Amino acid sequence: MRISLDPGQLKAVQEMKNGCVLCGGVGSGKSRTALSYYFVRNGGVLSDENSRMKSPKDLYIITTARKRDTKEWENDMIPFEITTDESLSLYSHKVVIDSWNNIQKYISVTNAFFIFDEQRVIGYGKWVQAFLRITKSNEWILLSATPGDTWSDYIPVFIANGFFKNKTEFVRNHIVYSRLCKFPKVERYLNTSRLREFRSKILINLDYTSPAESHDETIQVSYNRDLYRMVVKNRFDIYKNEPISTASVFCFVLRKIVNSDPSRELAILEILEKHNRIIIFYSFDYELEILRNIFYGGDVQVAEWNGHFHQAIPASEKWVYLVQYSSGAEGWNCTSTNAMIFYSQNYSYKVMKQSAGRINRRNTSYKDLYYYHLISKAPIDIAISRAIENKKIFSETGFCKF
Repeated sequence: MRISLDPGQLKAVQEMKNGCVLCGGVGSGKSRTALSYYFVRNGGVLSDENSRMKSPKDLYIITTARKRDTKEWENDMIPFEITTDESLSLYSHKVVIDSWNNIQKYISVTNAFFIFDEQRVIGYGKWVQAFLRITKSNEWILLSATPGDTWSDYIPVFIANGFFKNKTEFVRNHIVYSRLCKFPKVERYLNTSRLREFRSKILINLDYTSPAESHDETIQVSYNRDLYRMVVKNRFDIYKNEPISTASVFCFVLRKIVNSDPSRELAILEILEKHNRIIIFYSFDYELEILRNIFYGGDVQVAEWNGHFHQAIPASEKWVYLVQYSSGAEGWNCTSTNAMIFYSQNYSYKVMKQSAGRINRRNTSYKDLYYYHLISKAPIDIAISRAIENKKIFSETGFCKF
């Protein structure tokens, strides 16, 4: 057995410690690095042909449902001779891979090693409560491509590391809420130098240079300006034939007008003339119906990954893979194409980054990756683009006042 790591991964393994957050871009090899740390932590020696772990702790990996189901972690374990099959294991330890949806099943586990894959410990809900109970009695590390946009995002990992007793202590010392909002809204953070110090103690950056060069191209598409203006002026839902009373419905109607424009279909067909295999990300079911009804060609196989179908990536020479952001922005990868179309934009720059990472992998054979963004000059499209460029989440209430 020989385990090889690149210099960035090896450096990260040497710096990692219990309670750290391994921060690396999508496709940077966080899983392999995390397993290397577990391997070393339990007595293994990297790159030693005869080295094995000595009485390793039970290993629990909490990941996305898709990564669990596609057995991506099992493949990463092969070089380490680790397996979930106890009958084939070289060790007497237990290896469990499960999804975040089932994290509460493991709150009574003690003296084990947990790898929390993909950042899910934001807020203060059931997953965070289970995470905090687990971290009290076990060794753990967390993997994330985007560990936090605000200091509030770090509250759970700060508590798990013992920097604060609970959320109340963090709020009392570091948050000032706005008095003008009906709901809790952070106005500013206090003593951020202390927070930066805490973050530097736990954040381990995984240095990574993508083997491929990314090319982002904005394809300008049209939209029905008259229909758009009418909805803006009258605040009327033309699809349900009723007044619009909320910001979310208002934005949904405007986006449906914009995203349903036939110019997007034409743009896709033009892009397909350059690429035989392409992934298309979309947001809403009405977009899916549009994408389903496009005639891509008699020899083009079409498959989907969304809330309706979980189909595999086609293995044919020509294919189109339709992926909904909410279902497929993370937890899988594809190295058989170098092209991706964003039919519509997601509100979150994180989701856009994660989606792009599906084809930007260490083991891609392509030197160039192409990302096509279909964007109109509609005010809502421009506003969403601006939020993404500024690494912010698009605010519907900020865009329109109700």
